[in-house]
Parts: sequence; C-alpha cells; structure tokens
Amino acid sequence: MPDHWAEYNARQATRDIRPLCRRAMDLAGSGAGRTAIDLGCGGGRETRALLEAGWRVTAVDNEPGTQARLLRTVGGIHAALTVRVEAFAKVKDLPPADLVYAGYSLPFTGPPSFSALWTLLRSTLRPGGRLAVNLFGVHDSWAGRPEMTFLDAAGARSLVDGLDIEYWDEEDAPGMAYSGPKHWHVFSIIACLR
Repeated sequence: MPDHWAEYNARQATRDIRPLCRRAMDLAGSGAGRTAIDLGCGGGRETRALLEAGWRVTAVDNEPGTQARLLRTVGGIHAALTVRVEAFAKVKDLPPADLVYAGYSLPFTGPPSFSALWTLLRSTLRPGGRLAVNLFGVHDSWAGRPEMTFLDAAGARSLVDGLDIEYWDEEDAPGMAYSGPKHWHVFSIIACLR
C-alpha cells in the first residue's frame, strides 16, 4: 500500500482510464449534463473522462493537493467540476447522482465509516443511476488491516441488494501494486437502480 498518496496520485496522472469506469460510462451513455461522483479521484484520469463525456462531476479525495492536481489534469474543462478535499469518514452529504464511481478507493475506509458511506452512496442514486465500484475481498494480501474494509462474495453482493447487477467480476490472483507484488482479491461491480 502506498505510504504517500501524493506521490501515488502524481504517478497515476498519465495512465489509461480504468476499465470499470469506461464500462460504466458505456452503460450509462452520454453525460448530457447529468451528475457523476468520483470518490477517491486521485490523479483525476476518470474525472477528466467523465467531464469530456458531458458529465457534471463532484470529485472527492482526502489528499491535500487534490484541487491543484485535478485542475492540471482536466485543463480547461473544469466548469462542470466540483472538488471536495475530504476524508470519506467525514463525507455526510453528496449530490443526487446518476453515476457513482469509486475505483479502488472505498476499501481504504474502515468498517464503521464504510457502512455509513455506503448507505449515503445508495441514497444519492437517482432512478437509472449506477454504482461502479471496486471492493477488496478477504483473500487480498492486505486483508486484516483494521483501517480498511474487506468482504467475502456474499458480503459484496449484499451491498447491491435491490439493484440490478450489470457487471460482476472477481479477481483472486497475484499481481502488482504500486508498492510491489501482492495478491489481489477484488470485486468489480456495476449495479443500477431501476
């Protein structure tokens, strides 16, 4: 796990858009002024892609350099961008949303805060809105860290009860992380409120 989020985020600035975000955008169609939330926006790659596709974006990240970094990443398309520099544990409200994207960010929230944040995310969804999230599983090599949340498959599925699951993928394999080799156990989910 990265020790310095600022360094991690700086190195993410030029990577490709994460496949889960691209898939969610494809399912949702053009932003056309609709609202998206990017939780853990990091280097801003997904935020920029959402803005370019016509979404109004609320980007949330706890790293102090978030505002300046995002403005550099999105360039001149920042009129539809709201930036919130805030820890997930402190987030008490979010705008009604048509798309909530959280790429590899939610697991870095401990269980009590995770539960409250998840309830908030579900409550922000408008009819037809989608959640697109990566959640860490119990086989992940970081599992057991008390400041993080890990779920088994049943626990991950229970989070999207009542939503239509449009995409579900479970990765349980060795791979690379920013900090080096690790075992990844990740649930990638897109679910829609009908």
